[in-house]
Amino acid sequence: MIGSAEGTVTALVAVRDATRSYQLDGITVPALRGVSLTVERGDYLAIVGPSGSGKSTLMHLLGGLDRPTSGRLLLDGRDVSSLSAADLARLRNEVIGFVFQSFHLLARTSARDNVALPLIYRGVRKAQRRRLAEETLARVGLAHRLDHRPNQLSGGEQQRVAIARALVTEPSVLLADEPTGNLDSASGEAVLALLEELNAERGVAVAVVTHDRGIAGRARRQITMRDGVIVSAVP
Repeated sequence: MIGSAEGTVTALVAVRDATRSYQLDGITVPALRGVSLTVERGDYLAIVGPSGSGKSTLMHLLGGLDRPTSGRLLLDGRDVSSLSAADLARLRNEVIGFVFQSFHLLARTSARDNVALPLIYRGVRKAQRRRLAEETLARVGLAHRLDHRPNQLSGGEQQRVAIARALVTEPSVLLADEPTGNLDSASGEAVLALLEELNAERGVAVAVVTHDRGIAGRARRQITMRDGVIVSAVP
């Protein structure tokens, strides 16, 4: 249980008064300036703002890819400041799924094996990895593309493979950073519809990072950032 301004809530991810600064040529550059945000079970939120607003830095914190310079980050109720790098990686693998604008698929690897990759880190046996990958690809409509490599797939299909890879571990939270940025409008619409279906029907919490107000408007909550702070949260 994690306390918040609204009371005590059960949260999957929470940042509390988090800052994040980077060193650039000996100069401290602040990317986040005291941000607080909670992602609860079944949430669907969009983090929106212009380039340099801090939205991608916030996503990296929410996903446990980075740690705050100050403040607190809690994943599934655990304060990451108390975790080793290995323990944090294990917890991240259990709780979070990631979808990126550039897909990040292995070029010479089949869709099946790309999706199975996160299961290797869990020690899942090869036969079970293949079965789970095939089932998850079928879930995103790609049962007929199991053996295709990324260069044999359209952009929309590659993004669905990336979503399947994020889902194969059954995460509680799916973080999507500009998931339609490299897609045409029809493929982008299909990807957003898939994310919304996963949220509505399977209860996966979805957080989308975007600069597009139209995409943000589809979420139940819109978090607007500017200059490293949250300037509005609707509702």
